[in-house]
Amino acid sequence: MAEEEHASGINKFLPTKNPLNTWGIVVLISTFILMIGSAYLVYFLQSDFTEINTARMNTTWGYAFFILASALFLYRGAFFIYNLVLYFKYKPIESVSNEELPTCTVIVPAYNEGKQVYATLMSLAESEYPTEKLQLLAIDDGSKDDTWSWMQEAKKVLGDRVAIYQQPENKGKRHALYRGFNLGTGEVFVTVDSDSVVNADTLRNLVSPFVVNEKCGAVAGNIRVLNNEKALLPKMLNVNFVLSFEFMRSAESTLESVLCTPGALAAYRASAVFECLPEWINQTFMGKPSDIGEDRAMTNMILKQGQHVLFQRNAYAYTNVPEQYKGLYKMFIRWGRSNVRENIAMSKYVFTQFREGSTLGSRLLFINQFLKIIMSYPLIMIMLFFVVSHPLLFLSSTFLGIMVYSSFPVLFYAKRYKLSESLWAYSYSILHTFGLFWITPYAIATASRSGWLTRELSVKK
Repeated sequence: MAEEEHASGINKFLPTKNPLNTWGIVVLISTFILMIGSAYLVYFLQSDFTEINTARMNTTWGYAFFILASALFLYRGAFFIYNLVLYFKYKPIESVSNEELPTCTVIVPAYNEGKQVYATLMSLAESEYPTEKLQLLAIDDGSKDDTWSWMQEAKKVLGDRVAIYQQPENKGKRHALYRGFNLGTGEVFVTVDSDSVVNADTLRNLVSPFVVNEKCGAVAGNIRVLNNEKALLPKMLNVNFVLSFEFMRSAESTLESVLCTPGALAAYRASAVFECLPEWINQTFMGKPSDIGEDRAMTNMILKQGQHVLFQRNAYAYTNVPEQYKGLYKMFIRWGRSNVRENIAMSKYVFTQFREGSTLGSRLLFINQFLKIIMSYPLIMIMLFFVVSHPLLFLSSTFLGIMVYSSFPVLFYAKRYKLSESLWAYSYSILHTFGLFWITPYAIATASRSGWLTRELSVKK
């Protein structure tokens, strides 16, 4: 079982598992009542569906909607099958020997992280990586809490195994990483978020592709949720993360074109970093300095160099995610703005011969991302139209669609981990459809805005 593959050695850093609480049971039961009730309504209202569809097909806009909906359905189906084929072709690279492992600099930027940064540094120090080849750097980005004190505590325990630095003021994660890149001496840089912990074999698995593939410029780690036993939203996000990483990034890795190496755990060949470092630190968007999306930007610039970007399913990191809706939508807004910016940047090179060999896979991934962005406004307009004109039919068909669409992530997670946890995919899909549908249109409209949004001191650590 995959659960057993990554559980060893990390238990001391994971939260104590709690039985499913009353609210969790209520949410799951409500989810299934809504979906089963909607399936019944769709069956009960078949004649109404037929009448509306017949009337719609007799109008120009109705026929155009039918063509658009059919094209989107066929496209999404074809792209899903394409990803499925790529997923089955994917295999993680096994760890190389100690002698073959490159020198590695791990950079941990931290801002208002509190005690969690101590756990992060301890988990990295316990890595099964040759000590003489591992450099561990922790950089406090002008925190206003006790983050620096916890770094000092880690320094007392680890001694020369970790070097700690303090920025004179908060300059942003990108600048903290920039300092780390310039201080680092390793052949490979690894970046780890200060609210994440790793397995003992994570680092060696993460950097092994650089030894096996000389064209590899960056590697994405496999991210799971650390606080998934504390609240309902992390439980949902944990299932979503598995689909996003273990399915989507596995498919992208088969094309050697992973679009984003996550800040929670990523590795970069030092020579590739230094080739784009001036452009990366001075990156702007609409005349303003970019202080978000540093991970996607670095990935984009390394892809542009013609380097391969891979995913290592066997390199696990566990990271904290928002436990409240406000923190969740702020996180998605930040990701959405970064996605808009970097797709614009990617459009400038993806249709050139930017790498040796085939570039078709990279282009298809870009087109898929681009279509998701440009279709966000038409889809939200269509949704609002049906909410007003046919609310009952809209809700019943939408919940039925969620039940069908979410069955794949449920089965995928259940196969890899636990059936009981996989059911949260249904709840997450409902939340995403009705509570987060506005994120992409809003991110497009506010793409020029910056700000981290989710590192306020009011957030409980």
